[in-house]
Amino acid sequence: MKLCRLPLPTSLPFKPFHTAAVSILEDHLTPASAANLSSHLSPPPESPASSVSNLTTLISATQSVGGAAQIHAHLAKCGLSFGPPFRHHLLTLYSRCRSPESARKLFDEFPDPDHISWSALISAYSNNGLGREALLSFRKMRCLGVRSNEFTLPSVLKACSVSSDFIAGTLVHAFVIVTGFESDVFVANTLVVMYANFGLLLDSKRLFDGITDRNSVSWNGLLAGCVRNERFEEAVSLFQEMVMDGMRPNEFGFSCILNACTGSQDLSCGRAVHGYLTRLGYHSDPFTTNALVDMYAKLGNAKAAAMVFGKIARPDIVSWNCFIAGCVLHGHDSRALALLVEMKASGMVPNVFTLSSVLKACAGTGMLDLGMQIHGNLIKAGSDSDSFVGVGLVDMYAKCNCLDDAMKAFYLIPEQDLISWNALISGCSHSGSDDEALACFSEMRREGLNFNRTTLSAVLKSTASLQAITVTKQVHGLATRAGFLSDPHVVNGLVDAYGKCSCLEEAGRVFEECQSGDVVAFTSLITAHSQSGQGEEAIKVFCEMLNQDLKPDSFVCSSLLNACASLSAYEQGKQIHVHVLKMGFMYDVFAGNALVNMYAKCGSVEDATLAFSEIPERGIVSWSAMIGGLAQHGHGKKALDLFSKMLDEGLSPNHITLTSVLCACNHAGLIDEAKQYFDLMEEMYGVQRTQEHYACMIDLLGRAGRLNEAMELVHRMPFEANASVWGALLGASRVHGNIELGKQAAEMLFALEPEKSGTHVLLANMYASASMWDNVAKVRRLMKDSRVKKEPAMSWVEMKDKIYTFIVGDRSHDRTAEIYAKLEELGDLMRKAGYVPMVETDLHDVEPGEKEVLLSHHSEKLAVAFALISTPAGVPIRVKKNLRVCRDCHTAFKFICKIVSTEIVLRDINRFHHFKDGACSCGDYW
Repeated sequence: MKLCRLPLPTSLPFKPFHTAAVSILEDHLTPASAANLSSHLSPPPESPASSVSNLTTLISATQSVGGAAQIHAHLAKCGLSFGPPFRHHLLTLYSRCRSPESARKLFDEFPDPDHISWSALISAYSNNGLGREALLSFRKMRCLGVRSNEFTLPSVLKACSVSSDFIAGTLVHAFVIVTGFESDVFVANTLVVMYANFGLLLDSKRLFDGITDRNSVSWNGLLAGCVRNERFEEAVSLFQEMVMDGMRPNEFGFSCILNACTGSQDLSCGRAVHGYLTRLGYHSDPFTTNALVDMYAKLGNAKAAAMVFGKIARPDIVSWNCFIAGCVLHGHDSRALALLVEMKASGMVPNVFTLSSVLKACAGTGMLDLGMQIHGNLIKAGSDSDSFVGVGLVDMYAKCNCLDDAMKAFYLIPEQDLISWNALISGCSHSGSDDEALACFSEMRREGLNFNRTTLSAVLKSTASLQAITVTKQVHGLATRAGFLSDPHVVNGLVDAYGKCSCLEEAGRVFEECQSGDVVAFTSLITAHSQSGQGEEAIKVFCEMLNQDLKPDSFVCSSLLNACASLSAYEQGKQIHVHVLKMGFMYDVFAGNALVNMYAKCGSVEDATLAFSEIPERGIVSWSAMIGGLAQHGHGKKALDLFSKMLDEGLSPNHITLTSVLCACNHAGLIDEAKQYFDLMEEMYGVQRTQEHYACMIDLLGRAGRLNEAMELVHRMPFEANASVWGALLGASRVHGNIELGKQAAEMLFALEPEKSGTHVLLANMYASASMWDNVAKVRRLMKDSRVKKEPAMSWVEMKDKIYTFIVGDRSHDRTAEIYAKLEELGDLMRKAGYVPMVETDLHDVEPGEKEVLLSHHSEKLAVAFALISTPAGVPIRVKKNLRVCRDCHTAFKFICKIVSTEIVLRDINRFHHFKDGACSCGDYW
């Protein structure tokens, strides 16, 4: 369809702008729209222009409806309210005071409204968001034959944007061309803005290029359109072009470019713009300074935001809101609440935007009481159903785990849009109510609402927490179909969810196919490998990250340190420690805690203690990590002393701290102390006993041979005993020869964990210790019939940044001959020192001589022999084993450490053993 079918005046000058307009209309004007337009395009007769005089200073300064009404009454009393100059100004005054209904009532009293009056009325509607009413007024004006001018049409075009009526916009655009107003810069600028508002930036740019006498409004219109459509890089380029073109930016232009810097997260560009606007003298302009505060606050530079904010002579509500919202965005919730106090002290009254941010800060700080007080004040003011405030209330109650109140606040919002649904879903996910988050997402989808990246990120966080692989795959499908696999937030959420669901292959595939190349994506994959026990893979991904010149953050370093901890990779952990030092993360609490954990699990409690002492602000996680490290190394008394010190500093323990305390008592055989802590756990510390606490106490009693007390505690448990409890009882039964209790514990474990081989092995060992060989054979047949395979014993040792793995009788290594030669040498020396192999611990059906050979080739002995031939004399040896160290190896290492004058640190599945000077740190109690 060509626009030339319309009855255009032949005298119309076709300027470049007009050509662009015609081209755009050819793309967007439908045949029906063209026919509708053709019937309304007969130009009305000209009417004499009215002379408009300036309003008085009083009228210009009036900003309230009450003041406007007083002026109106005074003019009416004087008989001047219907005079052409004053009626137009009264209409404009009511519009400025946001009372379009008063403007309409005044307009209806005019006996002969002219085009200026109609323009003022249309402007009043348009400027107050009543686009539909403005368009209806324009249609009536045209039907009455009142002509339009260059002041009417911008208001009508704005009304098309306000009412989201694109068809009306194209009709008015065509009318602009027909009436010759396309060459007017004011009308042209409004067209540029309208097409940008409809997301048609290409068309907006074509119209902009057609304006021959562009002014700052033209540039600002297109610049604002780029920002509104999140084309931030284009906005920056356009701003540079504007400056190069010799156009001096004004406060609106600076505000737009600062918003573009905020949207693109480009702080360096924002600083450059800040310097430029300062040179031009706009640093004291309220409009510009508010944009600066907003940019610095939202980009996390609170210091710069505070500096700009402090220089504002009289901060308005926008200034305060920008600063408070920025603080909340970056988790500085306490600072945001402090700003609210300052704001009220200055006499500024918070509005709904302020309170929305403050409610989020209440959620972040857990200050439910303050949030409820604000809610109460909002109810009194009748503002609790406001959409902005409603979202803040939903967010606060959900994140404070008050889901019933969150739901009530949610359903009080007049229209539940995507933002309110996101607040509810994100709040549930953040507070750990993951099932509710997924249920809300399903209900939202049933309501027919679409989703965005915020929705998907929150849902994926919940599927990760629940390890719900099926739902994760469904969300992955939704994200694919909706085109969100290019969004880094969604991609990172998928990698994290697949990783936590132990689907590392899928996590790696998403990472490779949709890689955004940012630090968060690498962190998610590194963390996934680390949490799944694939420390070597985590370190490989880290090396790839460094190859891409990406700078690790504290979270990456924490994940890597945890990976090293799982591998007992002491040397690699020290290298990551160097990265932490170089990048200045030593004062980061996450990195500090990870260092404590890594050194403790790599067998160096001394390094762990040093790392703990360097954490500037030790929280409960720091103390728990150090107490747990001391417990694992058998330093029970030190762990309890540290716990007492923590209490003296005013910190309250959590369930993890108390688990570490009970473990410390367990490894050191401190029964009375453990009982005291266990009995006072709820009364003194307010911590509910968990399965883990009961399992620890039962294990402690069982190790001490107090099996009856252990069973009494099982019967007193408020929940069914889990595998940890029955496993502890089975182990204790084997050690103390209680066959009946061992059989009972094994039967419960067969039901709870039928696939685990450890139960069969412990049961067989118990029977073997009692010489019940028929029962041993039955257990072996049961394993075979159930197709349960014994987990192979494996040991690891780290040498020169490489992990070497050994299994029993391993001959796969390049230095096998040297390893076995070293074992023979050590065997001769040990026998001379009094060592006797414990062949009774081997259950293989072979001759005693063969059993002795098998014992000498256990994986941990091979690892120690390899370490001895690979390291200088006297250097401590660190070995990790996936199962409990056998009694023969434990005895052998006491001899070996004395013979070679080297400390051997062995980490088995239960604890650390430090062999030194012929003794073990566990005191043979493990």
